[in-house]
Amino acid sequence: MIVKEAIQMRRDRLTFAMLVGIPLLQLALFGFAINTDPKHLPTAVLVAEDSAPARSIVAALRNSGYFDMAQAMATRAELDRALELGAVQFAVTLPVGFARALTRGERPAILVEADASDPAATSNALAALATLVDTALVHDPALTPAAATGSAPFDIVIHRRFNPEGVTQYNIVPGLVGVILTMTMVIVTAMAMTRERERGTMENLLAMPVRPIEVMLGKIVPSIGLGAIQVAVIFGAARLLFGVPMAGSFLALMVGLIVFIAANLAIGFTFSTVARNQLQAMQMSFFFFLPSILLSGFMFPFRGMPVWAQWLGEALPLTHCLRLVRGVMLRGNGLAELWPNLWPMLVILVVVSTLALQRYRQTLD
Repeated sequence: MIVKEAIQMRRDRLTFAMLVGIPLLQLALFGFAINTDPKHLPTAVLVAEDSAPARSIVAALRNSGYFDMAQAMATRAELDRALELGAVQFAVTLPVGFARALTRGERPAILVEADASDPAATSNALAALATLVDTALVHDPALTPAAATGSAPFDIVIHRRFNPEGVTQYNIVPGLVGVILTMTMVIVTAMAMTRERERGTMENLLAMPVRPIEVMLGKIVPSIGLGAIQVAVIFGAARLLFGVPMAGSFLALMVGLIVFIAANLAIGFTFSTVARNQLQAMQMSFFFFLPSILLSGFMFPFRGMPVWAQWLGEALPLTHCLRLVRGVMLRGNGLAELWPNLWPMLVILVVVSTLALQRYRQTLD
């Protein structure tokens, strides 16, 4: 029996690869990609006047390591737009007359707005603002009389937008929409073709006068309805149990989620053309689900990951789904604002569907 089981394990190469690959994947992701202290976060700056104190403050923010001065905005509308689209994590505004107010000792205020839809991505950076005074102005007493006494010559006003109270459920519950759909939709179609083979109905399916694209649509379209039911249940619970807001367009959200569901179903269908049985299909689904949940920004801040991990995350539908759902529910985005995250899912859908059709044709022999 021992020899027989050893031979059987050697023949099941996919299972053996999973046993080796999953621990290596976990070590690589948790060891190199996961970072709970994200730095170099994109920051937009609106400076009403160019002055030496303003340049000192911008330099101090940059030198802290948490703020990457990616964009300089000309108007308040551009600043708000960048935050609503999620293009920047922070927005810093220095008002008109800031340098003159410093000179007079009037303690002007600097406004720092944070995208708090993901509190974990902003907490450490906001805490670092406490040292901004020490690194910006107080070591230069000539700038303001208040600096000579060692007191802070200006105030920092922090505004947490989209989730002012930092409610964890507002970040986790919308993310669960994509996580649950990824887990269930991939498994549903990953088991589809393998179930046909194990039940002996594959021959009947191949004998039917249908093309591969029709078989794939027949497997995917009914499951989209199941996904819509899941979405309704999750959103109902999110609203009734946790009070998660719906600030944007529900219609735009449903359009994005339908594309997301279709992309995951196509991925699962591709797995079903590779797997020999339902166990292998389940293993492949789990192997896909693990990096999806770790690299998408659901459990850990996306911007805290290294560049190579962010590139891998951009290739996963869940990454774009999380941005889309949180953008609608928390930031009030509409269909126009969702397009930057909608078209990558469409590309993934087309690429994976093409691969699935190619694989299915090979099974017709």
